[in-house]
Amino acid sequence: MSKVRKAVIPVAGLGTRFLPATKAVPKELLPIVDVPAIQVVIEEVVAAGIEQVILITGRSKGAIMDHFDHSYELEDTLRRRGQTELIEAIDRISEMVRAVAIRQKAPLGLGHAVLCAKDTIGDEPFVVLLPDDIIDAKRPATAQLVEQYERYGAGVVSLMKVPSEDTSMYGIIAGDRMDERTHRVFTLVEKPRPENAPSNLAVIGRYVLPPEIFGYLEATRPGHGGEIQLTDALQALATERGLVGYEFEGTRHDIGDKFGFLKANIEYALKRSDLGPALRAYLETIDK
Repeated sequence: MSKVRKAVIPVAGLGTRFLPATKAVPKELLPIVDVPAIQVVIEEVVAAGIEQVILITGRSKGAIMDHFDHSYELEDTLRRRGQTELIEAIDRISEMVRAVAIRQKAPLGLGHAVLCAKDTIGDEPFVVLLPDDIIDAKRPATAQLVEQYERYGAGVVSLMKVPSEDTSMYGIIAGDRMDERTHRVFTLVEKPRPENAPSNLAVIGRYVLPPEIFGYLEATRPGHGGEIQLTDALQALATERGLVGYEFEGTRHDIGDKFGFLKANIEYALKRSDLGPALRAYLETIDK
């Protein structure tokens, strides 16, 4: 079985929910405290042993790649000021991972975005991460899913229990429980009404996929708006080759939602020794 070495991260979205902030700044560079959200996601895959990140980009997203490149003018200024700690911090970002960008020339869905990476992935398994989902975990969520892929030799989707009234916001699975956290997935239902949901297990934005997924994506008929849905290809994969669902350990933050973005910033700040105590004291004054 091939080692999982590559990750695909779709970042072509317009970020309209965060306008006007995202008019000129990609939403993926909005900070979680002082770290761009996309860096938080890439730090997760690097900690899981991923060697190459493939960013599926769109127009006006060049600043994302710039963030992971060297900035010689900035580095020179910091060096002349003697700010060695800051130089080390930005050097670490530049050397963090081998990243490439592939342009998705039209907004044709998540399945199409993944399909754009076919030639770069080749005949290898790979991870897909949706950057709107940040997962705060002691052990990286990506590493947890890769372990299940290596254990079962089948594609893996990350799962999270959601309140029954929220099933219409997620893709929901039907399947059999294999152990405390692992499920054999038979069916994926996209955003079912609570009374029609087969379970309360929602698919969250982390996947480990075999290269065969590309064949299923190529065979997937475009749906509404001409989009190719990853869910349709996952359903075919589950039916013909098997698919595993894993309830990851950790806390998921939906930073594609304004309130979720605010909560993530607060929770990450509370964990920091330089910010946590003062922020906690301030929050207590608000409660009063």
